[in-house]
Amino acid sequence: MKNRREFLSTVGVAGSASFLMGVGKTKSSRAAEGGEKLAIDGGKPVRKNALGARAYGPQFYDDVEKRELLDVLESRQPFRWWNSKSKVLQFEKKYSTLLGVKHALGVTSGTTALYTAMAAMEIGPGDEVIMPAWTWYADYDTVVLSGALPIFAEIDESFAIDPQDIEKRITPRTKAIIPCHLQGGVADMDPIMEIARKHNLIVLEDLSQCVGGRYKGKFIGSIGHIGINSFQLGKTITSGEGGAVMTNDDRLFERAIRFHDVGTVRSPYKEELKGGALAPFTGCNFRMNEFTGAVLKGQVQKLDTICSRLRTKARKVRQGIADLPGIKLRKTNDLDGDLGVTIFLDHGNRKQRDRFLRALRAEGISASGPGGSVILPADSRIEKKATVHPDWPSFNTPQGKAVRYGAESCPRTVDIINRFGGVVMDPNFSEKDLQDIVKAIRKVYLATKTA
Repeated sequence: MKNRREFLSTVGVAGSASFLMGVGKTKSSRAAEGGEKLAIDGGKPVRKNALGARAYGPQFYDDVEKRELLDVLESRQPFRWWNSKSKVLQFEKKYSTLLGVKHALGVTSGTTALYTAMAAMEIGPGDEVIMPAWTWYADYDTVVLSGALPIFAEIDESFAIDPQDIEKRITPRTKAIIPCHLQGGVADMDPIMEIARKHNLIVLEDLSQCVGGRYKGKFIGSIGHIGINSFQLGKTITSGEGGAVMTNDDRLFERAIRFHDVGTVRSPYKEELKGGALAPFTGCNFRMNEFTGAVLKGQVQKLDTICSRLRTKARKVRQGIADLPGIKLRKTNDLDGDLGVTIFLDHGNRKQRDRFLRALRAEGISASGPGGSVILPADSRIEKKATVHPDWPSFNTPQGKAVRYGAESCPRTVDIINRFGGVVMDPNFSEKDLQDIVKAIRKVYLATKTA
């Protein structure tokens, strides 16, 4: 008898959903559906008013965040270190407890969280850091700003870094790997951690686009040596801007604290770290303010609700389309742990994908290709290795001069991103909304499949 994971890997997401949930339509009923005239061709759309996802966190703002913010206003102490009842500290403790990590540190953004993590890991000139070719600019930029050299690996059909493409990128100069958990999907952490152990590398998880995701029962961010995330508007929970660094390692945490706060360690972390084991060093000011901490203290209490709703609604849509002939969904490294942000289909190529998306939008359903990231090696400034100064160390070593970026350096990533597309889910979609999404996907898929 196969266990659940073995079963899913054998029959695939679509097949397992159909089998486990008892979903399915007859060939004749599917044929009837396929005969419907598409709205893009003059037929009647599934819905008149366009349906699309909104930023998640603000939909859940209520008196909880309001009360926390009023506390800060009434205290007249918006600076975390001068507030004896610091909201930032309360958020950090709640967040670390939730994720199951020893330490969490609030900072001003996801970018500054990454930069802080680079300092914690002692990334610098001469080092190389491996990251996926599909992710956000900040992962690349903070490596370059640290003087190190970014090395891109291909992604797989989960949109995360392909573990099988990592090892051949490793050199004696490689110091860290950044697996990014993108657009609600978790990276395949077991093989990544195995590679890191084999080559004595540090693993930095970027969970900005998947806060609340789990991998084999563990919250992402608690698996690597250090993790970061953003709380920008488009993330699972948000304070508009903000970020966090998390780790179980005392030394990494102390270095993060010092770098984010001009080289110092203040109470209560000074006592927690027994005064600190490290000498002060050059730092920045990435301290989170109390207003941001107040909102995040409220938001973190709602994380489970948001994630649960997303997963439930995505599951219902997957069930509703599971019997479509030949359907291939985005790969998942943990079906239960992914957030369920997207229902993305593999359309074979960009032309067919774009045709499907245009038709779906005409039916009143917002539709898109993968988003929230960039094919970084193909970006003009990255391909040209543009930096803040012509003598910047990243690209002035023999290795830095030799490395070549551009779309040709990541053909599989370009192919994957160009052929996947579908619907971004919302935690507050109604049952009627879900029915319309299923109906529109079925209608367009069957019509375009037979066209």
